[in-house]
Amino acid sequence: MAIITSFKPSTLEMLANNIADVDPQITGSVIHHFLQQAQIEDVSYSEQYLAKRKKLYNAFASYQNTYKYANNIIAFIQLLLAPQRYLGNEDMYNKVKEAINNQLVFEGLFLNEANELVAVEKASKITDVQIRVDGLRNKLIQQAAHQAIFHFCNEELLANNYFHAVFEANKGLFHRIQDLSGLTIDGNTLIEQAFSSNPILIINNYITQSEKDEHKGFCNVLKGLCGMFRNPGAHEPKIEWEIIEQDALEILGIISYCHRRLDKAQKIRLA
Repeated sequence: MAIITSFKPSTLEMLANNIADVDPQITGSVIHHFLQQAQIEDVSYSEQYLAKRKKLYNAFASYQNTYKYANNIIAFIQLLLAPQRYLGNEDMYNKVKEAINNQLVFEGLFLNEANELVAVEKASKITDVQIRVDGLRNKLIQQAAHQAIFHFCNEELLANNYFHAVFEANKGLFHRIQDLSGLTIDGNTLIEQAFSSNPILIINNYITQSEKDEHKGFCNVLKGLCGMFRNPGAHEPKIEWEIIEQDALEILGIISYCHRRLDKAQKIRLA
């Protein structure tokens, strides 16, 4: 991992407060355990009556003062946010992660869906953070959009870049079809070969006429996405193809639906 510049004291304080206070399951012993795993000395561990948020801040500050970077603090956060710790409690996981990310953006950093640290435009005021909280990405989370959407265009979503979010999400959808089918072609040719009358992939049992009609309809939806929202993006300058937030939400909703159908797709022959 590249060297992460030391965080401002205010960032350390708010990170410590949010980590200690948002989730009641993050106890003093949990904090101590993960500090040890992240190789950060718990300098206030023996101070029995000190609040856990203060103990955590002291550990963070002492570490930064000694080593002059923030890498192990991020390692601590990533250990704390391991998804398996929050199985069955996704709402709390999202709440803790959002609180942490709302502080990291002031350092120009963000933890993505895979808990990987990515660089984002640094926030300088509260409204900068609010844009991210109320923006396109969070609206998609509220709509329970498919995780593949975030995988393929997370950075564009964080920036509320509607044009490139749609563009990258479409590329990601077609890339997934290539992976599932084993085909290396692209665009409508890919769709026709993967979902033809002699399909490589099927989205249902593909036995009854109704199932075949549904399969054909899905194929047409994919062709529509390719024609309307992928091919134009490959050829037209961004300034000539305006997409507002509502457009992006609805297009990404269709792409999310396609990913859900692909979740249950079956490969019935080789490419």
